[in-house]
Amino acid sequence: MPGTTVPGMTPDLCCPLVELRQYTVHADRRDDLVTLFDREFVETQEVLGARLIGQFRDLDAPGRFVWMRGFADMATRHEALTAFYYGPVWARHGAAANVTMIDSDDVHLLHPVDAGSGFPLPGVGGAVVRPPAAETSALVGVEIYPVAGDLREFAEFFTAEAEPALGAAPVARLETDPSPNTFPALPVHDDARVFVWVARFPDADAHAAHRAGWDERPGLRAELRRRLSGPPAVLRLAPTARSLLR
Repeated sequence: MPGTTVPGMTPDLCCPLVELRQYTVHADRRDDLVTLFDREFVETQEVLGARLIGQFRDLDAPGRFVWMRGFADMATRHEALTAFYYGPVWARHGAAANVTMIDSDDVHLLHPVDAGSGFPLPGVGGAVVRPPAAETSALVGVEIYPVAGDLREFAEFFTAEAEPALGAAPVARLETDPSPNTFPALPVHDDARVFVWVARFPDADAHAAHRAGWDERPGLRAELRRRLSGPPAVLRLAPTARSLLR
């Protein structure tokens, strides 16, 4: 389908298609959702054709749970989602997950900007060795930029100008995938065109130093704003104990 194929990328890489999912949850139930998710919803989705890229607590919003999953293509996504959400695992545990949530429709469907911009993780459908279940001081930064003009031009600007100035290398650069949503039971944004930048930081101080770089470069900030249709969203995410990305 259009939009899901990146030149030079094959379906055995992670991941030609990515969902970035931000859930609004009851703040006092977020840990319940994290525990349930890490225990029941990781391998049970991966055996059906998804790759669970990461699960996170938003450090700045106690009522937000963020996670990402990848697929080889839209057809595989439809098959995997159908099998999971109409299958036995969701039938057993879906109600317990849903009771923790207020909204689960803030979802961006994305693909890597180019062949070198995807997550450096094992491919969809392949075996994966997850790190031992443990908390970590590492922080994953996700920056979501609503782009006013051409997505490719914005990605070239950000890669050439912003990354060298701010001194942080990403683990992935993603942009909106325009493919029609073939699993309408799970809505995705169809009114946004975004560039998403994902990076790993050893701790919160390192992330703060990266963000402070914007304050020191007013000219770069002005160039950024000129290319945006609205303010960017900056997420500081703490990986859960079983997050692959950490």
